[in-house]
Parts: sequence; C-alpha cells; structure tokens
Amino acid sequence: MDDRSDLTSLLTALRSGDTGAFDRLFPLVYAELHRIASGQLRREGAGHSLQPTLLVHELYLRLAGQGLDVHDRTHFLGVAARVMRRILVDAARTRRAMKRGGGEVRVTLTSDIASPLVDPVDALSLDLALSRLEDLDARQARVVELSYFGGLTYPEIGALLDVSEATVDRDLRHARAWLRRELTTL
Repeated sequence: MDDRSDLTSLLTALRSGDTGAFDRLFPLVYAELHRIASGQLRREGAGHSLQPTLLVHELYLRLAGQGLDVHDRTHFLGVAARVMRRILVDAARTRRAMKRGGGEVRVTLTSDIASPLVDPVDALSLDLALSRLEDLDARQARVVELSYFGGLTYPEIGALLDVSEATVDRDLRHARAWLRRELTTL
C-alpha cells in the first residue's frame, strides 16, 4: 500500500472514531507540513522564535484529539493551514504583549499574495485584514489562507473549495489587491 492509500484509510479511520489513527496519520504528512512551516517562517522577518519543527509540533498538539472530520489530504492540509495561521498569530500576540508593541512578528508577503508589497507585514495586521476580507468575501479569504498559510497549489485549492483553477487565480488576484490596499491603511 502506498502513502496516499494509507492516508486515505487513516482519514477514514479518524472519521470513524479510531483514536490512534491521528498518531499513525501524522508521520505520513509530517514532511509536507514541515515544508509548509519552513516556507511560512522564511517569509517572516527576523526576531521570531518559532522554528519549522516547533511550528509543526505545535500544530500536532492543537490537532491531536480534536476528532477531525477531514476527507482527504487536501482537506487535511487546509485544516492545518488554518491552525498554522492561528499559531503564528498567537505567537505574534505573545511577542507584542512581551515587548509592549515593539516585537511584532513580521511577515513578508511574497508574490503568492502581494507581489508589489515587499515590506514585511506584521502577522496581527495580516490576520486583521484577512478577517475583514472574510466578512466581505469568505472564499477569497479562504483561498489566501490555503495558498499562503497552507502552501496548497491552485488545483488543490480548487478541489477543496469545489471551484476551478481560474476562479482560484481570480480570487487570489482580487484578494492581493484588496489586502495591499488594506495593509497600507493599517
């Protein structure tokens, strides 16, 4: 049996209530989660204390025992993307509280999100802007989250959200423009 079919059977077991399925599932996606975490942390400015391994381990702790209802690899990575976003925002809040505003975690928006915006953006401002975008267009906010925080490809995002790759591309372009405007006014 290959990793894909192992993953599918473990996700089925997880949905059925097998409490040990998550512990058997995580090693199958660990390398991909570590790659995503590495990408996330590379985009952040200097001064953050998280390392990719720590981010993935924190993700594990937050997901373990949650009774996840995920259907496939892409759906699992989408859930992981949302949790990674929360972890990064929580870390930024902690740093800000410790430094009284002087220790924001900086996130550099790459061409995947805001190509002309090259200055680092603090994670809290990005989270606030994404929350505002979610109020206006939940799908665009979700596409940004899956692409930026989850590292998913256009086909993966399209499959997860049941939209075409062209729609994913259009949503990301619109979201980039909106985020660029929003982040320059914060």
